[in-house]
Amino acid sequence: MDAVVFDLDGVLVDSERIWDEVRRGFVAEHGGTWTDEATRAQQGMSTPEWARYLAGLGVDLPPEEIAEQVIKRMAARYQSGPPVIAGGPEVVRAVASAYPVAIASSSPQVLITSFLVATGLENLVKVALSSEKVAKGKPAPDVYLEATRQLGVDPSRCAAVEDTTNGLKSALAAGMTVYAVPNPHFPPDPAVLERTTVLGDLSELPGIMGL
Repeated sequence: MDAVVFDLDGVLVDSERIWDEVRRGFVAEHGGTWTDEATRAQQGMSTPEWARYLAGLGVDLPPEEIAEQVIKRMAARYQSGPPVIAGGPEVVRAVASAYPVAIASSSPQVLITSFLVATGLENLVKVALSSEKVAKGKPAPDVYLEATRQLGVDPSRCAAVEDTTNGLKSALAAGMTVYAVPNPHFPPDPAVLERTTVLGDLSELPGIMGL
């Protein structure tokens, strides 16, 4: 392996449920209707994509305003610090001792930066990329392809660490070796998991990589 790229939400930050709560509340307040498939459909979407999706649920605001207001609510939830998953920063440090590491996330850049500053990882993580900076969010491979491009490495020689169906599909589509840490609240598709190395816990990653 030449590098390791981590997802953020659900892998290093326990935020998938917070995103879900904030979006659900926002849709309800603005006269929209949440659907059964809305939660999973939005996992991995870039900011412009999920903002348009919420507009399609009946929120009568421009997507740009939807994005701004939802991100403000998320930032408020992060004010006392992002909900870092225990042991996550230590795993990143262990991996970074042997490989260049990056983050490729669907979170907006402001929340990625909040995590890096809160955990003191800003100097270890060589690339921290939001999918709002690429053409398509996950499950498209764009964010992983751009992260590896910025690292200067071939994606086929890189590992990705993901937790949800769309994230796993994204990394697989980029041609990466994929380690899955299945999200317990939103379990990924078993057929997709079969194409990955499944970890019981993120803390297993350094050992599996021989660190």
